[in-house]
Amino acid sequence: MKNSNGPLEGAVVAVAGAAGPAGRAALLRLAEAGATVVGADADPERLAAAVDAARYAHGGATVTGDTVDLLDLDATREWADKTEKEFGRIDGLVHLVGGWRGSPSFAETNLSDWDLLEKLLIRTVQHTSLAFHDGLLRSDRGRYLLISAAGASAPTAGNAAYAASKAAAEAWTLALADAFRKAGGEAGPGTAAAILVVKALVHDAMRAERPNAKFAGFTDVSELADAIAGVWDRPAGELNGQRLWMTPRP
Repeated sequence: MKNSNGPLEGAVVAVAGAAGPAGRAALLRLAEAGATVVGADADPERLAAAVDAARYAHGGATVTGDTVDLLDLDATREWADKTEKEFGRIDGLVHLVGGWRGSPSFAETNLSDWDLLEKLLIRTVQHTSLAFHDGLLRSDRGRYLLISAAGASAPTAGNAAYAASKAAAEAWTLALADAFRKAGGEAGPGTAAAILVVKALVHDAMRAERPNAKFAGFTDVSELADAIAGVWDRPAGELNGQRLWMTPRP
């Protein structure tokens, strides 16, 4: 059943990286909360499956999918413009594009890992934030949400490329938050950019593959999806520029 009274009823929320486990959970939760949800991913087959699952789980929900190359700024802008034109508004961008590469030690870091992670974890944040900036400002409840990792604040030797990429993405998102703050003037921001911080994510397939693993401190993708939907429950001024910790601070 769709929520007819919640803050997401009538909202239009875009999800970047919608085909992965976290993306699928977010599509389901946002649709359940009453939002029109527009997913994007580079993998059309997995995206179609994710969209269908959310659509079927919540009869009557509007859930669509667009195959978008988020490494192409023009294509990302076209996606943002198309979404706002088609649905009349844009109230959120949830950034769930992920990726991980690590090494046994700092000295064994392979810089090709950085080349990949810079694209997945930084460039896609840059492109989505630039593409959706104006539309989110036009909303009365605009939210840009980055999902980050605790390792950005406490890098380990074997995760230099990953932690540095996440830290750069966080800094970029906080700069976006400052832009929203300045746009709000004396009244304060009406649009917010925030960061949800996890240690790592876990989903049912991971548990099935490793039934004896404890996944200590990991956040289930369904719990993350609840937290994503929950950002619309909080005032923009309280949310903007904040790191929202879902794991103990390192």
